[in-house]
Amino acid sequence: MHVELATHGDSGRGGRRAVLARALRDAVSSGRLPPGTRLPPYRSLAADLGMARNAVADAYAELVAEGWLTARQGSGTRVAERAAAPPAPDPPPSPAPRPAFDLRQGLPHTGSFPRTSWLAASRRALTSAPNDAFGPGDPRGRIELRRALARYLARARGVRTSPERIVVCSGVGGALRLLATVAQVRSAPVAVEAYGLPHHRRILTAAGLPTVPLPVDGRGADTAGLGASGAASVLLTPAHQFPTGVALHPDRRAAAVAWARSVGALVFEDDYDGEFRYDRQPVGAVQGLDPERVVYLGSASKSLSPALRLGWMALPAHLVDVVVAAKGEREQTVSALDQLTLADFIESGRYDRHLRGMRQRYRRRRDQLAAVLAEKAPHVEVTGIAAGLHAVLRLPPGTEGAVARAAAFQGLALEALTDFRHPAASGDTPGDGLVVGYAAPPDSAFTASLAALCQVLPAP
Repeated sequence: MHVELATHGDSGRGGRRAVLARALRDAVSSGRLPPGTRLPPYRSLAADLGMARNAVADAYAELVAEGWLTARQGSGTRVAERAAAPPAPDPPPSPAPRPAFDLRQGLPHTGSFPRTSWLAASRRALTSAPNDAFGPGDPRGRIELRRALARYLARARGVRTSPERIVVCSGVGGALRLLATVAQVRSAPVAVEAYGLPHHRRILTAAGLPTVPLPVDGRGADTAGLGASGAASVLLTPAHQFPTGVALHPDRRAAAVAWARSVGALVFEDDYDGEFRYDRQPVGAVQGLDPERVVYLGSASKSLSPALRLGWMALPAHLVDVVVAAKGEREQTVSALDQLTLADFIESGRYDRHLRGMRQRYRRRRDQLAAVLAEKAPHVEVTGIAAGLHAVLRLPPGTEGAVARAAAFQGLALEALTDFRHPAASGDTPGDGLVVGYAAPPDSAFTASLAALCQVLPAP
């Protein structure tokens, strides 16, 4: 056996014993010493290398302990049968490059988070917080926030509820995970809009609940089909259908509630973009039509920040105990201190002022997007801009994929309309298009982002 060993000069950290151990490891791991190879007695190797016998014996013992070698009486020291190096793991995937321009939907303008006002609200909340706020937490949520939400939702969204029927959660996704445990929901598929957030469909599917799509057109989801769907619940975005941007027609709102009453079903109302209406007063919540059949779902993700992970449910009376039991005996997902801060933020009027300012900002962004497209791409129809933080650009049939690939090549992040289509949806409505978010880019990058968008749109 030949071992390359620096026996003279600097032998490295740990002395010559450590150098010998490293050399033997390298020889075994590289295959130069295959499994089963018998090593020389440590006295012989010590003499060959000019080392002390104890140093070689210690190196052998170290490698036996690590599993590189085996030592048996009468058999000597051998390379362990499993000492061959395992195949090198695949290198971790490189992080995706940050897009040069980001026009993805669902992202608020993070630079507008009201840091100063939020900090002031946090200080007031901490100063006045009762001692039990620093305990494990009520799974229903802090009573201060539930009271503030009950008043705010009644005033701003027409929600009919009480603090006892509100449960705080980690967002709409967290609410759906809890609702998926309700026996009534688990008894049948969940009807969903044919175009919607894949993330929400995945949550339901992961919980063992199949989803069935309802067609979507210029009047929102076609709720007339609920009777034939076989569903026991339906998930809707009535205020601003995601992603098409239309409000659910009054007749279809009424039809959804009538269906729920007739078969004992539930309507899950995701109040998506409910606070951001630009052409008139926001459309009131469907929940106001029947608080015992409609579960109202809201969050602070768009109005403040998704980083807060704050959401809420206004529940029918018969679901409160069931949902609270599903959460467990203590709050596990939402900070009590953030809840107290949001309660103060709402009660002080700062939440309303913040929303007014953000509506003005987003409306200016929307108007700039519409003006640029009218000038540079007048052949592209822009829809869904009466509310929300995104617009839908209608494209000629068959062009969506090419435009999405061109955008990716230019470093422009946006999403195709078909990205949100239910796998079982039938028909071509609403057709090819792009979902363009206009809220997130910083002011310094917004004009350039719109220019990059116009470069990838198809010619007339």
